[in-house]
Amino acid sequence: MDYIAALTPPVVMAVAFTALIVTIVKSQGGANKAKEDAAVDAAIARAESAGRKKAD
Repeated sequence: MDYIAALTPPVVMAVAFTALIVTIVKSQGGANKAKEDAAVDAAIARAESAGRKKAD
């Protein structure tokens, strides 16, 4: 029965990793893609402008 205890954690991690990948792939694109991209672009622009102001 030790083999069951040894195999359980890797199997659980494999299932969790597969579920994570499926969730990531399903959430790509869709109706909110443009809104999400715009939010990321705005955050990057804010970070870059803040970095430039500190350098000045």
